[in-house]
Amino acid sequence: MFLLGFSLGLAVGIGFWIWQQVQLNRYLERVVKPFNSPYSKVELPLIPRLRQEITMVKEERQDLQQSLETYQELLDFAPLGYLQVDEENQLLWCNQQAREILYLERWQPGQIRLLLELVRSYELDRLIEQTRDCQQPRVKEWVFHPPCENPAAMLEIKSLAIRASSFPLPKGQVGVFLENRQPLLDMNQVRDRSFSDLAHELRTPLTSIRLVVETLQNRLEPPLDRWITRLMQEVDRLINLVQGWLELTQMETDPSIQLQPEAVEVRSLITSVWETLEPLAQKQHLHLKYSGAENLWIKADRSRIYQVFLNLLDNSIKYSPPCTTIEVQAEILSAKDSPTKNSSSTALAINIIDCGVGFAEVDLPHVFERFYRGDQSRARDPIQESNSKTAIVGSGLGLAIVRQIILAHGGSIKAMNHPDTGGAWIQLHFPAMMANTASQDYS
Repeated sequence: MFLLGFSLGLAVGIGFWIWQQVQLNRYLERVVKPFNSPYSKVELPLIPRLRQEITMVKEERQDLQQSLETYQELLDFAPLGYLQVDEENQLLWCNQQAREILYLERWQPGQIRLLLELVRSYELDRLIEQTRDCQQPRVKEWVFHPPCENPAAMLEIKSLAIRASSFPLPKGQVGVFLENRQPLLDMNQVRDRSFSDLAHELRTPLTSIRLVVETLQNRLEPPLDRWITRLMQEVDRLINLVQGWLELTQMETDPSIQLQPEAVEVRSLITSVWETLEPLAQKQHLHLKYSGAENLWIKADRSRIYQVFLNLLDNSIKYSPPCTTIEVQAEILSAKDSPTKNSSSTALAINIIDCGVGFAEVDLPHVFERFYRGDQSRARDPIQESNSKTAIVGSGLGLAIVRQIILAHGGSIKAMNHPDTGGAWIQLHFPAMMANTASQDYS
């Protein structure tokens, strides 16, 4: 009986062991089966290669991270400010110069906060939005007034003239370079003030020299008197240069301080200017042709606008070849075509065109800069220069003063070469008060 029980238990144990071996073999077959398939020879070699690729990606990531840190260190010491915001205008990063320009004392590296919370500059915020919307680089200049929470420090914090250059980045981000232009403006103001002081000091001795020259001019006889005449011309040139510089500096400091606006009829003013210059024009047999509407009015300082046309027409006479015509064209522009500051009203466009040599292309962007003397063909001493009626002959300040007068009246001025005559083409724009469209010509 005992033997029967032992044999039965042994049989059951052996059977159970055999069943476990069968199950184990089946499991091992399922595990090993993929490696015995026809594709096992392809799949197994990919594992080392995959590991190699993963290693290379990790190395590239480390290199990129190191490059990013290097670029951030370079930007941190750059003389220009730089900041970067995300698609929600949250400040991601900025360098040391940007923190100083925008007074970002509350921001610490690693923080992500709205830029407008840190910098109360709606101009900067608007520039970023426009850059993101149009996906084009943009440039903007404005005066930044830094916020100050400490009343005692308000007098020490000064406003800054800032130029910002923005550009779009991936994922809606925007980068902005910031340039503090205030030191340059301060330096220019110091320079202009120094030159103005010098000009004031020069006026008195130059006036005294002119009085002495006038006295000698009446006492010397030919051929010595021609030297006195030449000396008188040069003294007058210096006096005109000093006066022109003082006038330009005053207008740039406060453009409207000396303006006395009144209703000015354009055609009659141009006619009056031409009558003043007509003796010079007759020597070269030059003619004036006016075309445009009658009864064109602008609100302007008559003496200043007279000075503008006197200078421009005098230049046209100097550089026009004999027996040619100087054209003055007047035209009313609609509000949408008006380039003046007040785009909601009409504008008066006046074109002065001569038949001279015109401007060199490289000189066109600079013709209204003070003391700029460009192409020698037009910068040369013109014939009969000593007989010119303008008060700023040969000083290099004439067109600069003209431009400043036009800007003070809310207008604009542009220099070009006319495609038909090849000569100089000066285009003026003024806000128009009224206009009669009856078109007439006279020569």
